Amino acid sequence: MHPRFDRFACLLTILLAGVLLPAAAGAVTPVYLTQWGSQGGAIGQFKYPAGVAVDASGNVYVADTQNHRIQVFTSSGTPLTSWGGPGVGDGKLNAPRGVALDGSGNVYVADTWNNRIQVFTSAGTFLTKWGTQGSVAGRFDDPSGVAVDGSGNVYVADTWNHRVQVFTSGGTYLTKWGSYGSGNGQLNRPDGVAVDAGGNVYVTDTYNNRVQSFTGTGTYLTQWGSLGSGLGQFNHPISVAAGPDGNVYVSEEGTPRIQVFTPGGGYLDVFGSGGSGNGMFLFAVGVAVDASGNVFVADTYNHRMQVFGMLPTASKTTSWGRIKALYH
Repeated sequence: MHPRFDRFACLLTILLAGVLLPAAAGAVTPVYLTQWGSQGGAIGQFKYPAGVAVDASGNVYVADTQNHRIQVFTSSGTPLTSWGGPGVGDGKLNAPRGVALDGSGNVYVADTWNNRIQVFTSAGTFLTKWGTQGSVAGRFDDPSGVAVDGSGNVYVADTWNHRVQVFTSGGTYLTKWGSYGSGNGQLNRPDGVAVDAGGNVYVTDTYNNRVQSFTGTGTYLTQWGSLGSGLGQFNHPISVAAGPDGNVYVSEEGTPRIQVFTPGGGYLDVFGSGGSGNGMFLFAVGVAVDASGNVFVADTYNHRMQVFGMLPTASKTTSWGRIKALYH
């Protein structure tokens, strides 16, 4: 068989298999779309970016950690604004790790090494702050992750206090849960936190190599994961995001990939590998999903943002024209 025809036949077999075989319920297939950024301190450059969040208009907010600032971009990577700078005063930042948005567009930043949460308008105007270093309620020890629910409650992964704390949007302490350990509801270096549309809270229990889920008041619901590099396993999960479809996206410190799960922890998909090419990661810390299901990843040691989208589902009709276009 001619090699060119043989390659076409292989492609045809793959495509027809996708047409004839039903996709798994809830399955997703994120594929690389675009990227932006390089190492440096100029606008649009990064130095170890960590947290990422996307607003209702698709604008992307990045915690540019070692540049001690927040940068804002369009969904295609055009710089819009930035704010921060190293320091301890209002609006200044010290290695910010987490960023989240509320329904009004206000921006919540886990100002990690200043052991506080700061709140800004979408344009970067300082609004308020709360927290100092400590272990009593309302204090923090290197807070890393932050999330906001539909009622405006703010959830903070209080990393080295091994707990989650909850506040009003103005910083009034509401509740907390978690303690050091590996039992149900206990935590060991929680880094990431996310809230889905139903108010369920997902926490990356980093050193326990699992994700745990809770109600908004801290009642334990379920968990999944164990140490390893297999599908559904984790090597220090670090960031978590809840997509508009309810699926849960998890990044890891030790394995360069993003895994996707159902809200109950059922494995769905994985994407990414180690390296610096398109779609590859070097320590991907932050992950966020927009309203259309596009996935934004802070590719930390590559000092860039990468964006992934969805392929057509297997239920879509595949035409001869599409087969030819894909082949050529």
